[in-house]
Amino acid sequence: VQLQASGGGTVQIGGPLRLSCAASGFTFGDRGIGWFRQAPGKEREGVYCASSRDGVTFTDDSVKDRITASSDSAQKTMFLHISNLKPEDTAVYYCAVPRHPISSYYFCAGYGSPMDTWGQGTLVTVSS
Repeated sequence: VQLQASGGGTVQIGGPLRLSCAASGFTFGDRGIGWFRQAPGKEREGVYCASSRDGVTFTDDSVKDRITASSDSAQKTMFLHISNLKPEDTAVYYCAVPRHPISSYYFCAGYGSPMDTWGQGTLVTVSS
């Protein structure tokens, strides 16, 4: 079970970005997903999580109305689209899947398991 995050880079303020998270060894429909980010000098925070347990999603207020999550038809790759990027969106973005069923809220809040699977992170820099 592996995750590969990609799509980061330097983006201008107000621009869009699409991050990808490719899965090996499983499909996201069976596991759910979380997108997290860690800005320089700050704690990691969950920005979007979807639960396989009940289908409920959680979106952090900092990105609400600016993000859309989607997947390919095989549910092997998840995408996170972020629009109207702001300097405060600058961070390393990670995708993760929970090892055990968990609500989207609690997964994004950091209550996952040490056995959860994490991608390696992709850096997003928002600049003028």
